[in-house]
Amino acid sequence: MGANQTDRIELALKPDLADAEAHWLAFWEHEIIDRPLCAIRSPKDGVAGVAGPPYMAGRAGDYRAVAEQALAAAETIFWGGDAVPCYSPSFGPDLYAVWLGCELEFGDVERTSWAVPCVEDWLANSPIVLDPDNPWWRKTLAFCAVLAETFAGKMLVSHLDLHGNMDALLAMRGAVGLCMDLMDVPELIDQAMADVRATYATVDLAVREAGNMTAACGRIPVYHPERTNTIQCDFAALIGPEHFRRWALPALEEEAAHLGRCIMHYDGPEMLVHLDDVLAVPEITCIQWQPGAGNKPFIEWMDLLKRIQAAGKAVYVPCNTTNIRVYHRELDPALVYYQCGAPTQQAAEEALAWLKRNT
Repeated sequence: MGANQTDRIELALKPDLADAEAHWLAFWEHEIIDRPLCAIRSPKDGVAGVAGPPYMAGRAGDYRAVAEQALAAAETIFWGGDAVPCYSPSFGPDLYAVWLGCELEFGDVERTSWAVPCVEDWLANSPIVLDPDNPWWRKTLAFCAVLAETFAGKMLVSHLDLHGNMDALLAMRGAVGLCMDLMDVPELIDQAMADVRATYATVDLAVREAGNMTAACGRIPVYHPERTNTIQCDFAALIGPEHFRRWALPALEEEAAHLGRCIMHYDGPEMLVHLDDVLAVPEITCIQWQPGAGNKPFIEWMDLLKRIQAAGKAVYVPCNTTNIRVYHRELDPALVYYQCGAPTQQAAEEALAWLKRNT
C-alpha cells in the first residue's frame, strides 16, 4: 500500500517524484504503466559537475561538510525517470558487526574498513546484543540525522549497507572459525543467529528514524513511500543448502517480511545453489545479480535473468543508453529495474521516450 496523497513528500531535486513513485509502486506489484521501471541519471544541463563525497566520508565526524558536498553533487545530476535523489552514508561493509561489539579498522588508503573478529567462544560472548551506547552506533545515527537535516525537502537519506544475519557472524568470528563452528557447535550458532536476527528490526527502524526516512531509498537505490532496503547474505557462498536453510534462509525471510518488499544482492556463481530457496521468499521482490570478479560480464547472464523472471521475480539491470535496448528485447518489462547511466540529459530523456514507444 502506498502513501496517501496527503502524506506524499516533495523533493526540490525531483519535481516529478509523484510520477516516479507511481512507477515504483507498479514495479513492486510487478505491474507496468507505460514503460519498465528505469532510474536514469546524467549530468544536468547547464551546470558544472561536482564530485560527491568519497566512500566512507564522515568517519572523522565531519558530517555537515559531507552532507553539504553530497547535496551539492546531487544538484548537478539529472535524476531522470524513476531515479530518486538520495545519498547512503557508510563507514564500511562490516558496520553491523561493529555495532555488536567488534572494533573497526580502516585501510591505510581509506578505501575500505573491516571489523576485527571479536569472538573466540560463542558462549563467552552470549548473548549478542546491540549496545545503544556503542560509539559507532551513535556515530551512525548522528550522521543520518545531520544528512536528514541538510537534505530536508531536497533529497533523501538512503538506508545503509546492512550485513546482518550470517554476514555479521562472519565478521565477528572470521571465515575459518565460523565454518568450523557450523560443524562443531551448531547449537551455539543457532543461539548466535537468534540473537543477531533479533536486532534487525531495531536497527532498521532506528536508522529510519534518525534519517527521517518517511519515504525509503535502499542502499541499492530502490524506492518505496513506506519501507524497503537491500538484503544479502554473502557468507552463503561458503555453505551448502542444508546449512543455508538452517541459518541463513530464516533470517532472510524475517528481514524481507519486516521490510514488506526488498531487493536481494546476490553475489557470484557460488550462490546459485541457493537460488530456488531465495526465489520462494514472497517479499524478496527483485534480485540484484552480481556475477563476481573473473566471471563473464552481466549481459552474458541473460538465461539466469530469464530464470529469475520465470519465477515471478524482477531483476536489477545495470545498463547504459545503448545496451538497455538489448535487455528490453529479451526481458519481461514488468519484471525489470533498469539502473541506467546516460552521457547527457538529452540522451537520458531520449532513452525514456524510446522505452515508452517500444513497450
